[in-house]
Amino acid sequence: MLYNLQFSQVLFLDIETVPAVPSFHDLSERMQKLWIKKAEKLNKDETETPESIYDRAGIYAEFGKIIVISVGFLNGNEFRIKSYYGDDEKLLLEEFAELLNRYYNYPDSMLCAHNGKEFDFPYIARRMIINGIDLPLILQMAGKKPWEIRHLDTMELWKFGDYKNYTSLDLLTAIFDIPTPKDDIDGSMVGKVYWEDKDLERIREYCQKDVLAIAQLMRRYLNQPLIKDEHVIFADN
Repeated sequence: MLYNLQFSQVLFLDIETVPAVPSFHDLSERMQKLWIKKAEKLNKDETETPESIYDRAGIYAEFGKIIVISVGFLNGNEFRIKSYYGDDEKLLLEEFAELLNRYYNYPDSMLCAHNGKEFDFPYIARRMIINGIDLPLILQMAGKKPWEIRHLDTMELWKFGDYKNYTSLDLLTAIFDIPTPKDDIDGSMVGKVYWEDKDLERIREYCQKDVLAIAQLMRRYLNQPLIKDEHVIFADN
């Protein structure tokens, strides 16, 4: 269970994504047809339509976009958290790529997210390619052996080889008694808060809390003391 893990070499991260446009009717005609095909595979209820389930588009990199990438890293005794966020996805991805290229371009560097291998890491890579951004080395996977891919996933670590199991970050923080601030939103509400409420700051704060929770969960996995509140620093954004 990675008992020799050096926290100073790990970048903890979480992303928030939304549908690329506010509604199904805002899609181009070509993309509408493609979403209809996608929706046929997603429909589990005869009352559902491509329009009614368009709020799910944000979880697919082909139909969504990233609005927040929050990161956390250990700097001495401080755990520093900051976010790359905004309406301009290309700009925030360029800024995030610059961070990875400058500070996490080394053999011992690692990325860590909850369900990151299934969601965060591939989603970021796909959106970078779509936006014409060169992939930082740590996100490049083609031709690499499994042990050369420097990605950690707190959900995968909890599976212990049980591929059928999905365990949410909320549940894991609860069973490990990791304090988490009560939130007035969850992941299913992010699209509405972004497109309807226009409250990006609220989403950023939600994302940053998840980054801290992921780092604390890894500390529990390693049987190490939690990061103290006074050592958590939120960088200016």
